[in-house]
Formats: sequence, structure tokens, C-alpha cells
Amino acid sequence: MGAGCRRHGVSEADRTLRRPTDLAAAGLIGAVHIAELELVTARYALALPPALARLIDPANSDDPIARQFVPDTRELTHAPGELADPIGDEAHSPVEGLVHRYPDRVLLKLLATCPVYCRFCFRRETVGQGEGVLSPEALDRALAYIAERPDIWEVILTGGDPLALSPRRLEGVARRLAGIPHVKILRVHTRLPVAAPERIDEPLIAALKASGKIVYVALHANDPRELTPEARAACARLIDSSIPMLSQTVLLRGVNDNVETLAALMRAFVEARVKPYYLHHPDLAPGTAHFRLSIEEGQKLVGALLGRVSGLCQPTYVLDLPGGFGKTPVGPNRVRRGTAGGLEIEDWRGSVHTYRAP
Repeated sequence: MGAGCRRHGVSEADRTLRRPTDLAAAGLIGAVHIAELELVTARYALALPPALARLIDPANSDDPIARQFVPDTRELTHAPGELADPIGDEAHSPVEGLVHRYPDRVLLKLLATCPVYCRFCFRRETVGQGEGVLSPEALDRALAYIAERPDIWEVILTGGDPLALSPRRLEGVARRLAGIPHVKILRVHTRLPVAAPERIDEPLIAALKASGKIVYVALHANDPRELTPEARAACARLIDSSIPMLSQTVLLRGVNDNVETLAALMRAFVEARVKPYYLHHPDLAPGTAHFRLSIEEGQKLVGALLGRVSGLCQPTYVLDLPGGFGKTPVGPNRVRRGTAGGLEIEDWRGSVHTYRAP
């Protein structure tokens, strides 16, 4: 991890796996694959913490947890149309570490390291490279930019994983945001409650609340098994401290591309008091073609959730448009103009009904 990230003394059996040789020693890959996967990890960082490594079934070649986090030689095959900056962060970055795509909110990228590296990460060209912590000078410029623009209502901490910072550093940023009165909302995007749930502790929670803002935490999880009892307890510590939680999920081939898994995941979120928020269509990041579905396939899956699960469990299916044009909902359109007037509307069973306003 970069400077300012917490380091915990752990036994050999409970340390984060960072090299293909570590994966082989843990029985997650065969020794015959070490050399070829070293080529992958030389290009894209590897980190697999024990909380997630323990969920992998080595006997299952299609294990969805392994698919998300264990390197694959297909990552070195870059398909036509894939982009180093697939959602156009750079086009909307007025100062280092800041993305200002929408009028009332900004992304603040405090660091470029994570407790776990997803093999489909849309920032994989920058995340996990070097120390990756935003310099004090760059942070000063980013906070000055926010302070000078009263339209900025929300600051979203991202990265990398902002909760990989030490509580001391996180509290320092939060206290500086406290001095910007027009910022009302602080949102934090993280995988930490599932990747290292023990690190959601009182000092970290106190650091988040030091901003004096309304704080939301958005949790990224893609498979219901990620919401272990330990992960749910970590979420409960945040929520019981008056920090509401939302979810973010990426729709991934071979991980959650069936309605049973998606339904189980969304229900698991709600049971953990985490409100389903976004279901992301996978971005055009290099070397991730084996994860991508078509939007039509995604629409069918999202349509199948309607009626199958409670309204509390319905995420918004979105595409982050390449080029920096922002997110747009791409869920199934169930309304069309009828040929005899009125609207034809499809219900959750697939039946079509005519609706005419009085």
C-alpha cells in the first residue's frame, strides 16, 4: 500500500496475497500458471486479502469470487474499442486528483491503491501503480478548487479505495472539508467492508464523521457470498453510527449474469441495511472483454428482477458513457406508443396493457 495506508501485523496465513507465487501457495492456482500470471501482474496489480481469499473454492474452476480477483491471461488481450480512460476522467479533471463531471458534485481521488484489485477495474491503468497517494500540494489545489465553487454540494471520495487511508489522514481531509460550508454531502466509495471488514473500526468511523457533513458510504460488492457475517457486521458498525449505506455492483459475465445471483445479492444488501443503488454495465477497460455482456443481455436480467424481488431490491442499471459524458440509465423500456392511441405498457410478467389517460 501507499504511504499513509494502514499496515497490520498478520500471520503468514492471514496476509494479503500479492504475487502469483502467493496464489499458488494458497492453492488458488496451479504452480504451472505462475510464470504466465506474472506477466499479467507485471501489468495490472494483484492484491487479494484473506477475507476474500477464504471465499474462493479452488475446486470450482468457475468460482465467481476467483473470477473477480485472481489474474487471468486474457487481461493482456486488449480488444478494439477498449480505452485506458474508459469513462473520460481526464477530460473532466481541472486539477490533479479531482474530476468535475456534473455541476453539483466532484470526485476526489485521494489515492490510487486498494485493499483488493478487481480484474475488471475501469481505472486499472492507474490504480495500483506506485505509491499512489495524492501529494499535499495536489490536495491543497483540489480543496481550493472545491472551496471556490459554491455549486459543489457533494464530494465523493474515490480512488483507489479512500478507506485504505489511515484514520489520521482520512480525518485530516474530512476536517478540511468541514471548513467548506457549501459542501453538504460526503460520499465514500469503498470495498473495505467486504475486503477487510475488521478495519471498519471506531477510529475510521470517527474520521469520516469529522467532516460534520452528511456521510454516505457506497459499498461495492458483486456476489452475495461477499456479504459474509463479518462484512455485514462492518456495515452495521457504519450504519449504527448514523452513516447510511448504498450499494454499487458491476454486471459481470461469469460472476452475476443470472437473475438468481442478482436477486440473492440485492436481497443480501437490503438485509444488511444497504440500499441497492447502481448496477453498472461493465466499462471498456483494457483487457476486460471476457467480463462484458451486451446491454440487451443486461436489460433482460434487470427486467427479470422486476416483480421477482421487492422494490427495495431494485438497482438502477446504468452505463457510464465513454468519453466522459456521464452515467445514463439503460434499463429496459417497458413503455411504447400504441398504434390505436394511448400507451402500451409491459408488466413484470411480460404481458402488455393499454393505458389511456382520462
